[in-house]
Amino acid sequence: MLKMIIYFLVAIGLITYATSTVTERTKYTTKYDNIDLDEIIHNERLLKNYVDCLLEKGRCTPDGLELKKNMPDAIETDCSKCSEKQKEGSEIIIRYLIDNKPEYWNPLQDKYDPTGSYKKRYLDAKKTEVNVEPIVKS
Repeated sequence: MLKMIIYFLVAIGLITYATSTVTERTKYTTKYDNIDLDEIIHNERLLKNYVDCLLEKGRCTPDGLELKKNMPDAIETDCSKCSEKQKEGSEIIIRYLIDNKPEYWNPLQDKYDPTGSYKKRYLDAKKTEVNVEPIVKS
């Protein structure tokens, strides 16, 4: 009886381990989550290098390769495998490109989001955002 309980516990442990390993693989790596996105946005050379990488017009850094590999899936699944930091970062970058760099966004959209579904979701969300103006006392 004790032997059966031990086998049962070992089996449960193996199943739990296998399940957690599969779950971990369904997320994108967080190895590059600490990249300074503000620096990329405010540095035209860096921004252009990332865009060129994604469009296969230039060399890719290791983080650029990871981004390029995951971009189609992330757009298709609405970033379901992204960490919270990755979701926030992608929103920051893509909103910046749509609003400020259409010359970069348009070819990226043609390649990675030809139906325009991401841009439509972004523009719809932007319409519902509430902008609060500060109260100015006279």
